[in-house]
Parts: sequence; C-alpha cells; structure tokens
Amino acid sequence: MSRDEVAYLIDMMVASRKARKYVDGMNYRQFRESDLHQSAVLKQVEIVGEAASHISSDTRHTHQEIPWHQIIGLRNRLVHAYYDIVLDTLWRAVQDELPILITQLEPLVPPEDD
Repeated sequence: MSRDEVAYLIDMMVASRKARKYVDGMNYRQFRESDLHQSAVLKQVEIVGEAASHISSDTRHTHQEIPWHQIIGLRNRLVHAYYDIVLDTLWRAVQDELPILITQLEPLVPPEDD
C-alpha cells in the first residue's frame, strides 16, 4: 500500500470521526433544523467519499468488507445532486454506517501518536 493511499485512508478515518462528533448528542429533529450541522456533516461525508475514490482497486479488492462503491456513490450524489439530498439518508449514514466504517478503517491506518 502506497504512502499516499495510507494518507487517503487516514483522511477517511478523520472525516468519519468528525462527522460523528458534529452530531454527538443530537437527535434527528435537531439535525434537520440545523443548517450549520447539516453543512458540516455533508462536507465530512464528501471528504470520506472523495478519499475513498483514490483507493486502489487492489486495496478495495483486499478489503471488500468496506462498501467502497456505496461510499463513493454517496459522495457523488451529495456533490452532483446537492439540490435533492434526503436528510434522513444522510442522518442514517452518519448514525449507522460511519461507526462501522470507522471500525473497518482502524486496522488499515497507523496508530495515532499521543
């Protein structure tokens, strides 16, 4: 795995954690009513998808447990169909899918320096 690819995996991890942090303690109603939180989460999810698009096909094949195609597809939808974002889908992705993704990425990135 190239150094650049590790950097993209780290970017995915950091952006996933940020998105989760931005909604920590919120419920869906609060999220739906906060343009600020929606924008912050959207940006981080876009970063996750953009970084995923730079991961090699070899790494994607080796780590098929990670839904690369869906991650990149969500990013593309958020960027190219920004006018038709379904907040419920974004909320569920952040609440249900990102914690799983974080767990899947953890073994692929170097440990954080304390």
